[in-house]
Amino acid sequence: MRLPLRITFLLPVVLVLVSAAGPVQAQERTASRLKDLVQIEGAVPLQLTGYGLVVGLDGTGDRVRGRRGAPHTVQSIANMLQHFGITVDPALITARNAAAVMVTATVDPFAAAGSRLDVTLSSLGDARSLSGGLLLQTPLLDPNTGTVYAMAQGPVSTGAVLASSFGSSVQVNHTNTGRIPGGAFLTKTPPFDLSAVSDLGLVLKRPDFTNAVRVAEVINARFPGAAEVAHAGLVRVRAGTHPDGIPGLMAELEAMRIDVDLPARIVINERTGTIVAGGNVRIGEVMVTYGSLVIATQADPFVSQPPPFSPGETVTGAAGTATIEQEGTRSIILPPNTDVNQLAAALNDLGLTARDIIAILQAIDRTGALQGELVIL
Repeated sequence: MRLPLRITFLLPVVLVLVSAAGPVQAQERTASRLKDLVQIEGAVPLQLTGYGLVVGLDGTGDRVRGRRGAPHTVQSIANMLQHFGITVDPALITARNAAAVMVTATVDPFAAAGSRLDVTLSSLGDARSLSGGLLLQTPLLDPNTGTVYAMAQGPVSTGAVLASSFGSSVQVNHTNTGRIPGGAFLTKTPPFDLSAVSDLGLVLKRPDFTNAVRVAEVINARFPGAAEVAHAGLVRVRAGTHPDGIPGLMAELEAMRIDVDLPARIVINERTGTIVAGGNVRIGEVMVTYGSLVIATQADPFVSQPPPFSPGETVTGAAGTATIEQEGTRSIILPPNTDVNQLAAALNDLGLTARDIIAILQAIDRTGALQGELVIL
């Protein structure tokens, strides 16, 4: 017996009216450590790259034959064996237990020789999985200068699972990218030299004139006349301010507390329905009216049979019906300078979904009542 088919469309209807907003309240502040707001000018992390070979794979490495094969993997295996005094014709290598990978790592500008680095590996050929493999010793170099700064080696961790049987396969997470925590040792110290710095530059991670001025004010309160604002993203401090030099100066500056102005911002991810709003977002006086149209269509199957022993034929079909229902509209009025907590409580009272709230926030932004930035990912 076939059941009736019913298809329902829910169409939200949102009406936003805006009136004159009241005065904007001062933005909220939060005290943050200076070390969390700035970094030293010129102290740029060093990005390293290397070409390596992962071995010990369970038949999931690069193919060495056919149009989609990876000849560079075969040549790498032959070169490695020759390094150990074993000469093998590359044409005779058929192993599928090895894969060519690119190895990358980022070095802190203040790291020294002997420091451990986390490395990331990515398959370069057509390997199906790097799980269970072992990265052979791989030099990591600065692509700009060609200088080798580290050596990497160790077992690969992918956090993924790949299973196959008789042409059917199941995969969880990405299997062609892996990591080796602490898998590289720094063999050469990065070139950044703090002792050669004449004036200490503090680069704000998020440029802002207000915060830059406050950073300079806090520093000058401890070391009068030592700091000056170059622009929204840079504060300069005289290097001779502290008797212990720049290291002693930075150790004292890092613990200082700064009243940071946070941006008024709402971030929306429409794909997942996620909404994150800062506490200092304000909304002018608006009226939000919300309603829904429910459009339902239904198909009722039927069967028509001819009388017994008649020349007719059995006929099947469906009788369709359609209805439209309109829910009662619900309205709320937001007073001037409504904050995030008040807005969330008002919208929750309407029983709205996350996507409905996203539509309302976009409408409020278009009216000009949203006193902040709306960011849509």
